[in-house]
Amino acid sequence: QVQLVESGGGLVQPGGSLRLSCAASGSIFSINTMGWYRQAPGKERELVAGITSSGNTNYADSVKGRFTISRDNAKNTVYLQMNSLKPEDTAVYYCKANVRHDSWSAIYYSYWGQGTQVAVSS
Repeated sequence: QVQLVESGGGLVQPGGSLRLSCAASGSIFSINTMGWYRQAPGKERELVAGITSSGNTNYADSVKGRFTISRDNAKNTVYLQMNSLKPEDTAVYYCKANVRHDSWSAIYYSYWGQGTQVAVSS
């Protein structure tokens, strides 16, 4: 099994910044893609940003230029630096990791964190 533990959420004023972290632990041989998703009340969960093990990134149009995803492969940790936050960024943020458990299996399994609340309000 794999556990993903997120941290760094909270309440911030519009224009402010937050940094989210997500650490993966457990039965991990390797992790390919890691990503951040968010879900606002009454809306579907959406991809915010993703990053491959080699560092290739992709972002939702709504956060391009404001958010930066990064990862530390040695620590199995992914980060999301969020700048110029807007009220519409308010949501529960979840991290996701695609994990390979063993060297003899090429199958990757998806795991989710428990979510961390981000609220942007004056």
